[in-house]
Amino acid sequence: MNMRDFPEVPTTAGAVRGRREEGLAVFRGIPYAQPPVGAARFGAPRPVDRWDGVRNAWAFGPPPPQEPIGPETAPVGDTPSGDDWLTVNVWTTDPDPAARRPVMVWIYGGAYKLGSADDPAYDASRLARENGVVMVTFNYRVGVEGFLRIEGAPANRGLLDQIAALEWVRDDITAFGGDPEQVTVFGESAGAGSVAALLTVPRARSLFRRAIAQSVPGPLFSDALAGDIAEVLVGGVGLRPTVADLSGADPRELAAAGAALTSRMRGYADRWGPVAFTPTAFAPVVDGDVLAVTPWEALARGDARDVELVVGHTRDEFRLFLHLDGTLGRRVDEDLASLVLGLFGPAPDAEQTYRAAFPDASAEHLFELVQSDWLFRMPSLHLADAHTSGGGRTYLYELTFPAPAGDGALGACHALDVPLAFGVYGGIGDMLIGPVPSPETEALSARFRSAWTAFATTGDPGWPAYDTDRRLVQLLDTAPAVAAYPEEASRRLWERHVFAPLPLVTP
Repeated sequence: MNMRDFPEVPTTAGAVRGRREEGLAVFRGIPYAQPPVGAARFGAPRPVDRWDGVRNAWAFGPPPPQEPIGPETAPVGDTPSGDDWLTVNVWTTDPDPAARRPVMVWIYGGAYKLGSADDPAYDASRLARENGVVMVTFNYRVGVEGFLRIEGAPANRGLLDQIAALEWVRDDITAFGGDPEQVTVFGESAGAGSVAALLTVPRARSLFRRAIAQSVPGPLFSDALAGDIAEVLVGGVGLRPTVADLSGADPRELAAAGAALTSRMRGYADRWGPVAFTPTAFAPVVDGDVLAVTPWEALARGDARDVELVVGHTRDEFRLFLHLDGTLGRRVDEDLASLVLGLFGPAPDAEQTYRAAFPDASAEHLFELVQSDWLFRMPSLHLADAHTSGGGRTYLYELTFPAPAGDGALGACHALDVPLAFGVYGGIGDMLIGPVPSPETEALSARFRSAWTAFATTGDPGWPAYDTDRRLVQLLDTAPAVAAYPEEASRRLWERHVFAPLPLVTP
């Protein structure tokens, strides 16, 4: 076998064999922890067992159990199968230990209930090939397996998986040509929430030097709220949220129970408050152990001041969700808009305050604004404020480029930054950009990739650092510009709000 076409690399658990693909050495499906099944199910990730010989690393590992994205299931054979959910993938121009190139580690989003590294949207080949970094992606547990609050199991198992993957990078990335002292974690949506959470965990912070958080979600759960959601979710299949009850349950049955709950969450608004109006029943839990405090509190007190941070959001975050549930462009019931304003708003008189701040906005636009602000825009801004006030170096951005698909109706919606950052247009990129990117899209994607990899290399993405006086932000569009933060009306509405763990409203 030609070693150039099939490069072999030693790791702490055993040697792996990759393949050459268009100038890159690519390794897929390398275990970083034991399969979390059997006696290990719902436990913290365990070190992987060593293997003899050379293991072929040619195929992605199977995705973790999760809710179906749509009503149709994937044809048999389209998705890898098996229990090896916890695997990493590496793209590198040359697996030379002397190269010591910057490393970028991607954490996928998906509302903490979906996602896997084999998604074509996360093909890291272009970033590695054109920008000279070593790229790493990995799977972590989501949904019931990763984030449901289960008695007898650690909370935030998905975060523990992420830490284990970063420990694999620390121990093994040098052999692939990467520098373990120059690691940047980056993620979008739930991936950005994971990045923010990792910034609060001392064990995790030592594993990376820089972080990029794209659209940080606001919801984090208190123990009481997470426990009540778990009771309702598994109660739907006649079980209790305990390791004893769930360890023998079919993961697909539990994922289906999660999907069923998502469809009827608004009926729990009196117990769960604003969570009932989000698209997911899962979030990290501020449990006092894995996650002792919220990221905003931790960063404000300076816990991550040594980590350089890029954080930002899109202008029209929530419009994607309106498109996905078929309500984009349809009239929002005035009572529903008022209810959501009351639940999500930063003050008791939030509805009147929002209407005064946006006097020309329709009920539909107010509904979208509040959802965008509460779920993503203000949490991201507050993270920048917290990190800056805690002594950290922060760079803020807003994506204002409208999605090319849909004749501009989607605006600069949630997740549009994913295909722009990777420079590939499969997966979500096909929906938001279309099969053939325009020259303007390609130019903006090149700016994204250049900024992200420059930050991973030097700590500077190419625009001024953020401060709470001038509030300068990079606007990413066909003509990028640096300007004062453009969502000033929303910022003022939310400036005194504290993103605390969400409580159980009524037990």
